[in-house]
Amino acid sequence: MTTNLADYPLLAQINSPKDLRNIPQAQLSRVSNELRNFLLNSVSKSSGHFASGLGTIELTVALHYVYDTPFDHLIWDVGHQAYPHKIITGRRDQLHTIRQKEGLHPFPWREESEYDTLSVGHSSTSISAALGLAVAAEKEGKDRKTVAVIGDGAITAGMAFEALNHAGDINKDMLVILNDNEMSISENVGALNNHLAKMLSGSLYTGLREGSKRILKNIPPIKELASRAEEHLKGMVVPSTFFEELGFNYIGPIDGHDVNGLVDTIKNMRSLKGPQLLHIVTKKGKGYQAAEQDPIKYHAVPKFNPSEVNLPKSKPSLPTYSQIFGDWLCKTAEVDKDLVAITPAMREGSGMVEFSQRFPEQYFDVAIAEQHAVTYAAGLAIGGQKPVVAIYSSFLQRGYDQLIHDVAIQNLPVLFAVDRAGIVGADGATHQGSFDLSFLRCIPNMVIMAPANERECQLMLNTGYQLQQPAVVRYPRGSGTGESLPSIDETIELGKGVEIRQGKKVALLSFGTMLKEANIAADALDASLVDMRFVKPLDESLIDELANSHDYLVTVEDNAIAGGAGSGVNEYLLAQGKAIKVLNIGIPDQFIKHGTQEQMHHEHGLDAQGIIDKVNAFIA
Repeated sequence: MTTNLADYPLLAQINSPKDLRNIPQAQLSRVSNELRNFLLNSVSKSSGHFASGLGTIELTVALHYVYDTPFDHLIWDVGHQAYPHKIITGRRDQLHTIRQKEGLHPFPWREESEYDTLSVGHSSTSISAALGLAVAAEKEGKDRKTVAVIGDGAITAGMAFEALNHAGDINKDMLVILNDNEMSISENVGALNNHLAKMLSGSLYTGLREGSKRILKNIPPIKELASRAEEHLKGMVVPSTFFEELGFNYIGPIDGHDVNGLVDTIKNMRSLKGPQLLHIVTKKGKGYQAAEQDPIKYHAVPKFNPSEVNLPKSKPSLPTYSQIFGDWLCKTAEVDKDLVAITPAMREGSGMVEFSQRFPEQYFDVAIAEQHAVTYAAGLAIGGQKPVVAIYSSFLQRGYDQLIHDVAIQNLPVLFAVDRAGIVGADGATHQGSFDLSFLRCIPNMVIMAPANERECQLMLNTGYQLQQPAVVRYPRGSGTGESLPSIDETIELGKGVEIRQGKKVALLSFGTMLKEANIAADALDASLVDMRFVKPLDESLIDELANSHDYLVTVEDNAIAGGAGSGVNEYLLAQGKAIKVLNIGIPDQFIKHGTQEQMHHEHGLDAQGIIDKVNAFIA
């Protein structure tokens, strides 16, 4: 895809931030406008994260203009908003490849550019990393500066507060920019966010502060009194005292779309000592009206025509597993008022929009706070409610101690609906659900189920919901296979697999939605095939039966081989002293890059042909 750079005369000259810094400050508004138009035209042709980047155009320009990047360290939290950063740091002409196999990474990525100080994908890591860099910079003694940009959605995570608390305590030179756009991916929730939103009317505070300073600045004896009065005023009008009690010098809020105002303010703050917090107010989707009006829809977009009002509708397809889960939630809540559903800020992604609207008293979005989500569910369960935690596989990693300490040890009936399990595609290594079977399988009291299709998914949700112990149903990103759905009271026997096909010599033990490809492979190999359904407890009698009647067992799963479902089969066979050759097929011991699910399955031999080739090589 080629872009006519003649349409972007200033941006065409910027192949690095050094080029940007050679442009007169008076022209930065034009640079920002060109950057916004370039982003719109590029992403509309290639797809990708969109509204977040539109909101950080001026901030990106100002930061690279003021700071000597990459010598000075700039850290973007999450990274949805870092497309403008990529454009300015030498990747303009590759932006159309973003999120595609062998193309630009969807987020800042250290291997991709020296300007990407921290590889990111999950939220709320920026302040911790920036503090570490600030301490290292002080030891280095070269006057290297450190800046972290964090959104008002990401700052709701406990990790961000832990970092703020530590940064204020050890008093190192660093700047945290709070980009307040009232959005993460879904609408933000929580008391802090509501408090920040009130600051949008902060002109009262700003006017009072500046007016008092003008009046009192020439009367030296009153300076200290004026300073104390200002602190009192801040406490009454804005939550700056919150950050200042943590040890930060708070400045703001200021207009995040005034590039010259940003440059002037950041220049002033660059030389200040100790931890600084600049609060800017931006509009997610800024400059493209449709994205401003519906930033959730325009958070990540397919290819679209910018001149048309609506995004193109995807072709009608089978329901996604997220939709299947949302459908189950609604059907169950209709008959059980004790059901409560919890999400850590992923209502849309987890298929919970309808449920949140129909059952608002039973729906809890706890913001980006996975640890809290898990222990909150534990409290609800102790209180007699029936909690369901909807969470992405890679985000569940962030609540691991709570899963063990607060749910499993107490054997509480909490159901985890683990979405985006296995290979997820374009978001890459930070979002692949490669590890959940491995890190869950070792926890006592857990029941772990992996459905092969949407019918099994709802059967397992029914089963897990009725168990009096922790249970997990893990399912992938993508659509089902068109199976009819069961009634909400239909369950399956715990720890029982299903025989799909009888063959010779080789038996394939399939876990989860790998069944479809495994079935094709089994036909080609004339192998037996079973849908194991349960990772824990395993169907040991079925494994015994297959081991006694076949020469080779092959486990197939969309999870890391290390410690996964296949490892569970190996452990059982070894414990029984059974001498049979076993091949484990799954995700190899490496982080999976970005690309489509189909591409990544093929590359790692997790499609039908890959299974056939691996089995033939094993039995040769």
